[in-house]
Amino acid sequence: MADNPSPARPPFAAVIVAAGKGLRAGQPLPKQFAPWKGKPVLRHSAEALAAAGAQPIIVAIPPNGEAPAQAALAGLDYVAFINGNNTRQGSVRNALEAMADNPPNHVLIHDAARPDLPSPVIERLLAALQTHAGAIPALPVVDSLAIDESGLMAGSAPREQLRRVQTPQAFRFAEILSAHRQWQGAADAGDDAQVLRAAGGAVALVEGDERLKKLTFAEDFMDDRPALRVGTGYDVHRLEAGEELWLCGIKIEHELGLAGHSDADVALHAVVDALLGAAGAGDIGQHFPPSDDRWKGAPSSRFVEHAVSLVSEAGYRVGNIDLTIICEAPKIGPHRAAMAARLAELAGVGTAQVNIKATTTERLGFTGRGEGIAAQAAATIIRND
Repeated sequence: MADNPSPARPPFAAVIVAAGKGLRAGQPLPKQFAPWKGKPVLRHSAEALAAAGAQPIIVAIPPNGEAPAQAALAGLDYVAFINGNNTRQGSVRNALEAMADNPPNHVLIHDAARPDLPSPVIERLLAALQTHAGAIPALPVVDSLAIDESGLMAGSAPREQLRRVQTPQAFRFAEILSAHRQWQGAADAGDDAQVLRAAGGAVALVEGDERLKKLTFAEDFMDDRPALRVGTGYDVHRLEAGEELWLCGIKIEHELGLAGHSDADVALHAVVDALLGAAGAGDIGQHFPPSDDRWKGAPSSRFVEHAVSLVSEAGYRVGNIDLTIICEAPKIGPHRAAMAARLAELAGVGTAQVNIKATTTERLGFTGRGEGIAAQAAATIIRND
């Protein structure tokens, strides 16, 4: 997820151009509404802009596009839709005019077909607006270039002076609105930087990112992520007098309880690490550090819900969870069904997808001496197709 905006930075708005037909992508609906890595294409960049602090976010949509657009962006704040135009430049102008009565200081204009929007690019663009009326992300050209005349090479172009231009493109709002109102181009503007330059505005180049690749063809929607991923987790907590004993979100009456910064639910902590591992999202300590007082005494159910949300953001769903609790006491059998039901509820799966086992270490080691409880978990996650 994108980083939170700096409080010292001026507020900004965003325009997402999503009014095209998207036919070359070979999808059953316009590509901006088609699924990509578990979400509609449009939602990826809208979430990144919202997380960076953009408000409002105006989305230019095609005719009869409000229903799929609302479905794609359900739950996002500060989003509004306007009808696009038969040209990109016209769609952008419609969006800018919609903000003219309450103008922002800055605006980012982004193509919906570039769903992977890294937050550092947003920061570089907005920083450049301190000294320039516009800024665009750009990357160098790495291949040699040839001039084509009727299928024959007629010359070459100096790639050192050329750049590949991406979006979002950032502008001081007053300047870009004025430039669009002045636009006299005979054809549609290729991008908004051209509109600003035609009005005499200076456009800075900032470092782009290869992740901002535009989705254009059917092969761009081919999902190269594995259909199934697996993660494992392991955790240990001490048993102490005067503590509560929580296992899989169930409070168990016992003479000793587990000690830890949160509720010390060793079983759920192992499950959290298994889910985070499957999603490639780090470990529990990174998300809920014991040094953070927010998590002191916190129910570990919150950690599981967070891990499940990260699985979903990665475009997956929980497949199954296999959990082993290692202790001499208490006996797990009488609580197994309640534990499985609670864990299934937290993971958003059926109880058939949760398996809980218990074992001892034959009185060997710290668990055998009754000094603590250990748990290990394995989790699979399944790609959303």
